[in-house]
Amino acid sequence: MSKRSLSLLLVLVFFSLSLSGCYFAAKKEMKTAEGLVTELKNAGGPAKVPYEYTSAEKLLEVSRMEFNENDYSHAKEFATRSISAAKAGLAEVKKR
Repeated sequence: MSKRSLSLLLVLVFFSLSLSGCYFAAKKEMKTAEGLVTELKNAGGPAKVPYEYTSAEKLLEVSRMEFNENDYSHAKEFATRSISAAKAGLAEVKKR
């Protein structure tokens, strides 16, 4: 194997590993967001805290779209924002 071929192989392996890491991180974050949005919905979020609920739901929707376009880093970012909105909504619902 030539030095160039080995370099190319290493770059491809590194790229594959970095993408798979992003993939699984995004998937995990999205699953957490889905659970929290569902919990907020079941706690009456749409009526009690419509802003937080709608924000969490729409951010999760954008996260799914980014994931489907293989943009895993943005998918994770939007899922994280969805989690924050859902947690804020749950905290507000529990105060009432």
